[in-house]
Amino acid sequence: MYNDIRHTSELAVALDIGTTKVCAIAGVRNEYGKIDILGIGTVVSEGVQRGVVSNIEKTSKAIKQAIAIAEEACGKQFDIVHVGIAGQHIKSIHHHGLLVRNNGLSEITKMDVDKLIKDMHRLVLPAGDKILHVIPQEFSVDDETDIIDPIGMAGVRLEANFHIITGQISASQNIIRCVEKVGLEIADMTLEPIASSNSVLSKEEKEAGVALVDIGGGTTDITIFKDGIIRHTAVIPFGGTTITKDIKEGCIVMPDQAEKLKVRFGSALAEEVYDNRIITIPGFRGGEPKEVSEKNLARIIQARVEEIFDYVLWEIKRSGYENKLIAGIVLTGGGSLLKNINLLVEYHTGLSVRIGMPVDHLAHGYSSQLASPVYSTALGLLITAIDQQEERSKTEQLSQEVIDLGEENATGDIEEKEEKSKWINKFFSYTKEFFEASPDSEF
Repeated sequence: MYNDIRHTSELAVALDIGTTKVCAIAGVRNEYGKIDILGIGTVVSEGVQRGVVSNIEKTSKAIKQAIAIAEEACGKQFDIVHVGIAGQHIKSIHHHGLLVRNNGLSEITKMDVDKLIKDMHRLVLPAGDKILHVIPQEFSVDDETDIIDPIGMAGVRLEANFHIITGQISASQNIIRCVEKVGLEIADMTLEPIASSNSVLSKEEKEAGVALVDIGGGTTDITIFKDGIIRHTAVIPFGGTTITKDIKEGCIVMPDQAEKLKVRFGSALAEEVYDNRIITIPGFRGGEPKEVSEKNLARIIQARVEEIFDYVLWEIKRSGYENKLIAGIVLTGGGSLLKNINLLVEYHTGLSVRIGMPVDHLAHGYSSQLASPVYSTALGLLITAIDQQEERSKTEQLSQEVIDLGEENATGDIEEKEEKSKWINKFFSYTKEFFEASPDSEF
């Protein structure tokens, strides 16, 4: 199946290890720049809490099942996967970097920028933390400020502001352990909200200023963009499972019943419930059935969603981009499927709101299953994996061209030397013949 499709990239595999589901997804970029999904496997996640692996055995088992389903659909065995990382342990800091160059007249190169970024990895962090991403904000060269790309400019002082995302070493190590137990290798690890932004946000939204709010099972992730650059990231330790727990306790029902109530009858805005139907839930072992009012159910849900978005608003204010989000808020993740959530968020924040579907990058004929915010992170990770593979392939190709050019020059030098050697030998041969010629007969 993989070989039948015309494509411009290698097969890439992404793994989204979430609180409610583990999703393995495989695909390639076709000749039109769109993603062809060749295999997808989704299973229930039991070993993850609030985005962090809490049970390695259960998580490994879920990964193995998801990978097996995707491999069968794809007709190909996987070796390397690209995984996402999330959770409450994710933090972000801002830092300023400076590089003093020896020659101010020469052009600033990519090597100079890379050196400045590498210097950020020397930062002293709290014990147990590691740097996940170093994202340049803006550069300055000597007295010239607010430069997006300094490559090609001349100057002595190259400075930059960086947005640095950190996470716990133990959290990433547990993910690595789970994946390796299945017999797979990790190509790279990407922060999940950044991955979601790749599949859901347009270039225009990132330029205008937008807050992506990914409501997952265990956490709500926030990523703020402005001028095409990530300006702020944050993780709120509440998500869809928190709402389910509230329904379970408020309505005094079982967890699976609470989840069904949320999905089938739940609304994030109580005033939008007009009929106020009574939902009957069967009692235990033939006991009295329980009755739940649809309006009361919506009130329970609304209270928690409002609390989540109080945190979101606080993070937006903390970022300093409160009045700069022209594109407003984009909601994605499973929690964004909650009825009327977009209306509540609009009322609560005063910003324009839309639900982000991860379909813009998909090739025609994709499964209707993928046209859901639930798969935003998985598809974003796949896009990131394909982009990185293509970048790696270009670098390797460039390196090979340099090697080939070196060999060609070396071959040319050898041929030139051989030609000179032949000419010198010829010259000495003629000279030798001249001096060694037989004496004239007159003498």
